[in-house]
Formats: sequence, structure tokens, C-alpha cells
Amino acid sequence: MPETPNPEDELAGTEQPFVQHLMELRDRLVKAMIAIGVVAAALFFYPGPGHLYDLLAAPLVAHLPQGATMIATSVISPFMVPLKILLMTAFLIALPFVLWQVWAFVAPGLYAHEKKLVLPLVVSSTVLFFIGVAFCYFFVFGQVFSFIQGFAPKSITAAPDIEAYLGFVMTMFLAFGLAFEVPIAVVVLARLGVVSVDKLKSFRGYFIVVAFVIAAVVTPPDVVSQLALAIPMCLLYELGIWAAQLFIRHTQAPEDTPESAS
Repeated sequence: MPETPNPEDELAGTEQPFVQHLMELRDRLVKAMIAIGVVAAALFFYPGPGHLYDLLAAPLVAHLPQGATMIATSVISPFMVPLKILLMTAFLIALPFVLWQVWAFVAPGLYAHEKKLVLPLVVSSTVLFFIGVAFCYFFVFGQVFSFIQGFAPKSITAAPDIEAYLGFVMTMFLAFGLAFEVPIAVVVLARLGVVSVDKLKSFRGYFIVVAFVIAAVVTPPDVVSQLALAIPMCLLYELGIWAAQLFIRHTQAPEDTPESAS
């Protein structure tokens, strides 16, 4: 009985010369930089770098003693710190467009089942990162600063340095943003076959310990921020296990499906 011919490769005919790939990559990077620049220019005029810093500092200022203000210990800090916040905000706002440029560059070289895996992961990882940052700003900061100011002796007048505060905020944003990527890491490890779903389920107890250790290392030494980081990580780990089962079922390559095998 003659063999059934293999179906034509869906990527056949899509190859491009290496130089053309480099030119496309350059164009994508330029578009991404232009998008960030346009957003930064818009934010510069409204609401302005100073107002952006005021928004970022609001959770701390709300818990300072009456009459206390933040200080700048460096001559150029009043200029550089708001400018850094302006650029950081512009990048975050333009991040969906930047990721879209990355996707548009990579997608033509992916098979259909790979696109089903990569695109949802790109979108969900971006959304989860923003949720982590928002959770830190709207909930964690208020609890942490309230705890710190309530613990401080009455003889101490708090006057935080604006540059030190920016470093603290960036560290916390990065910690919570990455912590909320736990489901993505779980899905990727399971989909690539590095760890099975059953192994992930049996690793629950160890992950709880790891989550609390990470929270103790990357957050300030207070119970509130440590619990606020560790507990969501544990819940997101469970979410990742559930999502991994769905991804494995719906992103298999055609040759891996039972129908193709038959």
C-alpha cells in the first residue's frame, strides 16, 4: 500500500535572507523606540514629570507625619528622579505595542501550534506583570508604610530621600511583577516537558517554603509585605498548574495528537 505523502510544510516559502531579517528587526526596534518616545513626550506635557513623581510618592506621603516632606540629598535629584519616572512610565504604557512588534517579528517563523502557545503567553505575562505592579502600588505600599511609620519612635521625624525611594519602588515593582509571572513559568516548564504536572502538584509543599524565603529576601523586613508577596505566589502556583493542563491539551503539535497518530 503506497505511503501517504507528507503534507506540505506550512512554513515553506516563508524563508528570508539574513540581511532582510536584520532590516526587519531594525525597523521593529525603531517603531518601538518611537512609540516610547511619543508616549514620553505626551507625558512630559501632561501630567508632567513632577506630577508623575507625586503620584508615585503618594502612598508614602500619605503616611508621613503632618508637615514632613521628602528630601533630595543630591543637587540633580529633583531633575533626574522625575525624568527617570517619566521614562519608566512611558515604557510601561508603550509595552503592549513593543511586545506586538516583537510578536510581529517572531510570528512568521512559528508553526500554528507554536503560535497557539506563544501569543497567549505573551499577552498573559504582560497582564500579570501589570497586575503585580498595581497590587504593589494600591495595596502593599499602603500597608508597609503604615506599619513602618507606626513602628517608628516618636522622636524620629521621617524625611525619606527621593532617590532612595525611587530605588525602593523599582525593587518592589520588579519583585511583585515577576512574582505574578509564576503561572507563566509553571506553564512553560510543563509544556516543554521539563516537569510533569504530577511533579508540580507534589512540589506544592516545597514551593510554599520557597515562596516565603523569596518574600523574606526581596521585601522589607516586615510581616505585611512578606505575606503580601508569598501568599499570592502560592495561589498563582495553583493557577499555573491548572493553566498548564489546558495549554498541554490545546497546544500540541499535529504529529503529537491522537488523530495524527492513527
